[in-house]
Amino acid sequence: MKHLNKLLGTAFVLLATSTSYACNLKAQTNDNTVLVTKSTPEKPSKQFVKIALLLDTSNSMDGLINQAKAQLWDIVNEFTHAKCGNQTRPDLQIALYEYGNDNLSSREGYIRQVLGFSHDLDEISEKLFSLTTNGGEEYCGEVIHTSLKQLDWGKNPDDLKMIFIAGNEPFNQGKLDYKAAATNAKEKDVIVNTIFCGNYDQGISTMWKSGAVLTGGEYMAIDHNRQVVHINTPYDDIIIRLNGKLNKTYISYGAMGLEKKALQAAQDSNAAELEEAVAVQRTVSKSSRLYKNSQWDLVDAVEDNETIISEMRDEDLPTELQGKSETEIKAYIADKKAEREKIQKEIQELNAKRDAYIAKNQAGQKGELENAMLSAIKAQASKKNFKWD
Repeated sequence: MKHLNKLLGTAFVLLATSTSYACNLKAQTNDNTVLVTKSTPEKPSKQFVKIALLLDTSNSMDGLINQAKAQLWDIVNEFTHAKCGNQTRPDLQIALYEYGNDNLSSREGYIRQVLGFSHDLDEISEKLFSLTTNGGEEYCGEVIHTSLKQLDWGKNPDDLKMIFIAGNEPFNQGKLDYKAAATNAKEKDVIVNTIFCGNYDQGISTMWKSGAVLTGGEYMAIDHNRQVVHINTPYDDIIIRLNGKLNKTYISYGAMGLEKKALQAAQDSNAAELEEAVAVQRTVSKSSRLYKNSQWDLVDAVEDNETIISEMRDEDLPTELQGKSETEIKAYIADKKAEREKIQKEIQELNAKRDAYIAKNQAGQKGELENAMLSAIKAQASKKNFKWD
């Protein structure tokens, strides 16, 4: 198996909320009016895990970026097992910033929002693979402040909201004090976790630990250039072949359909070029509830809104469905959905066997960033009553 620069694919994290409400109804009879109060049962609202990844893209950070690219899917897959306190599954949204790169505008503090909060896993992968490194000034306080200001963090106190910032220069550089940024984060109920790429004690002396503890976050130090040996399993080739079958169940529609389907294939290729194990993990992610493409795939779109077919113009349909009746289109979609669910189930079953095989042959060997992020995520999620099954 090849050696793999692993993770921070950072991504990725959780939500949980519920609200209760009551409504008053007036019931009128012929001779009097009675006020009746009805109490509705608790109605859970959507809960989110929101993770902002702030990655140093200066010259020394190639290993960090490679880990993020490679380990994104491991982190996503971990979230498929997360459950909120109200027993619902959270939605995962990931945002991405780069900082400390000379190619970025000095007027913006050498900071760029690469992607706002998104649940589109193909888009997140695409943006990670677009990152390149170049020397620059690393202003940790300013990039934290910028992400807090620009992103929609929401006001739900049950959502899990986290920043993961990774780099290797002193945390207190720049005009904006990181302590002020930490105060801002606490006001928004956002936890800042810091990942120093280098020696643990050096990270403490350069204020990376201080940047985390001010918001109740975790300080971690990693070897961002460490290579992790992946174990080949008897299930890898089968899972990758199933990925090809899975892709054929997607029915692109609308203006972005063909482009998004091409993006899906491109990100499959990006994963495969890194390592076979990464391609396998991406396929597992695609078999999970977190891989949803309602904006361009008819199977997912109809699951979200059954009336979309009757509202769609014929020219927005793929060629094979143009001129078909609504009944014929629905039957075609139903067949693709059944086929997809069968393939996804098979991938999940094979992955369970794969995980068991790896656990037996590769105990304790996971990516540096992956271990760091998942440890922090689970510790902080438990305080929001999240659980893993």
